[in-house]
Parts: sequence; C-alpha cells; structure tokens
Amino acid sequence: MTVIVLIAAPEGLRGHLTRWMVEVNAGVFVGNPSRRVRDRLWALLADRIGDGQAVLVEPAANEQGWATRTAGRDRWRPVDYDGLILSARNRHP
Repeated sequence: MTVIVLIAAPEGLRGHLTRWMVEVNAGVFVGNPSRRVRDRLWALLADRIGDGQAVLVEPAANEQGWATRTAGRDRWRPVDYDGLILSARNRHP
C-alpha cells in the first residue's frame, strides 16, 4: 500500500493523483500502484509541489516495512536512527 499526503499543493496535483489513488481525506491519497507508476507519480509531485509539501509512504524491505520520501518547502525529512526511520524538522532561528 502507498500513502501520499499533500499540503498546500498547487492546482491540478490532487486531481492527477485521483487517477491512480483514492483520496480518503483532503490531501491524503491511498492506493496500490506499481513501483513504476509510484516512481513516476513521485517525480511529477516533487517537480510541481512548489511551496507546498508532499510526503510519500511506500513499502520497503526494512525493519518497519515502509519508507518515506518528502518534497517541498519547510518539510519534515526522514532520518535513520539506528535502523528506525523517524521524522525531523529543521530548526528555524
């Protein structure tokens, strides 16, 4: 299963995602696209997210069974902490 969360996304991105996934809540998409489709969707999102934020959670062969990708401005980023993936945010002065 794949989950994508969009925050402050530009026009058209949410509509594009509904071709491949189901929007279960505003900006939260769930589906089971192939790896090829998922990679292409992510390339499009990362390129067009602009000042918004995007997070993708996908299956992975690790201890947790999933991995994340992030794109956009002022975003949370995945950090490997002894094999456990946690989310960190940069501090602003």
